[in-house]
Amino acid sequence: MNRIRIAARITLSASAVVVAAAAPAQSTDTRPMVEWIIPALKSNVPQTAEEAKEGQRSGRKLPPPEVLQPILDPALPAFEPRKEKLTGNFKGASSDVLKTLVERWFEKFKIYHPEVTLTISPPYAGSLGAVELVKGDLDFVFVSRELKPDDVKEFRGKFGYDPLSIPVSGGSYRHFGALDAIAFYVNKDNPLEEITFDQLDAMYSSTHRRGGKPITKWGDLGLTGEWADKPVKLYGIKPWNGFEEFVRQRILSVGDQRGEWREDIAFEKVVFPMAKKVSGDRYGIGYSGIAYIDAGVKVIPVIEKAGGLPQAPTYENVALATYPLSRLTFFNTNKAPGQPLNPALDEFLRFILSREGQQIVLEHAAYIPLRANQVQTSRALVGK
Repeated sequence: MNRIRIAARITLSASAVVVAAAAPAQSTDTRPMVEWIIPALKSNVPQTAEEAKEGQRSGRKLPPPEVLQPILDPALPAFEPRKEKLTGNFKGASSDVLKTLVERWFEKFKIYHPEVTLTISPPYAGSLGAVELVKGDLDFVFVSRELKPDDVKEFRGKFGYDPLSIPVSGGSYRHFGALDAIAFYVNKDNPLEEITFDQLDAMYSSTHRRGGKPITKWGDLGLTGEWADKPVKLYGIKPWNGFEEFVRQRILSVGDQRGEWREDIAFEKVVFPMAKKVSGDRYGIGYSGIAYIDAGVKVIPVIEKAGGLPQAPTYENVALATYPLSRLTFFNTNKAPGQPLNPALDEFLRFILSREGQQIVLEHAAYIPLRANQVQTSRALVGK
């Protein structure tokens, strides 16, 4: 049987994990890595044309939820509705994988402010992005990924500023098609135990925004013996793609300096074959959403910042938002810098970014609720 091998640091209890996540990172942790073996997932296949059309009409059907579910962060703020009367009709759009969650938010918010009407209508599609906001026909767009750079550029060209993009929930853990967390992995024979964002940038980018020298051999990552002089075979997803864009923004780009890919990467047009490619290449490394790991590979814990602890893409780490390649869903709207958001939309966002709003995410059971620190960051963005 093909198996996925994951290296991770074992923590004894859930409460210990919470404490560890809140504590400062230790730079001298010498504990050895622990590996466990889990079966590879069943292979997913692309949607058929009819399935895609049905998703645009009615929203995409999501797979069954994970057996284990996270708990709400007890530090999430409670929603305290404004006392003044709010009214208005607001039209929006949504990705096909967010339709049900968004409509549940609408339904609950209506209890607090019955004279505010929020609606989304077909087609439901992740490609809507800021394009619909540029047209001026919609007040908001829920998108299950980061906006495309071209979308933002078009919006900025018309209005002179970027759209307001607010994270409103975590992504899923490994739900196919539903913003699963991303993992880097190598062939199961590879002795590598961890990798940093700086090293990944040095391997995958031509721009090296993080300042490192190019990495071309496994010995550049500290591997010895037969591995020292073996070339690194890079696998990646051909631009433009939501997975590729996330990795590019998260790892290859720094500030407003956008990273660019190396030209000698073995690009795949779609994400589906990535794990099989790495599984069959002793010197390969690649990445994909966790839902697409359908072959025997070794998933590598990542270190975001110098001195930080390696984070494996376990369900626990993704739920606690300590795994740095977990994803987010976004509420996008047109808000000029320094100008207040419409009071009703501001109230709606405050509701989503509250204990009550994230409880709906938990009950929906496909996506992961935000942690309190993430909510704080999102609320700060609304106020700008």
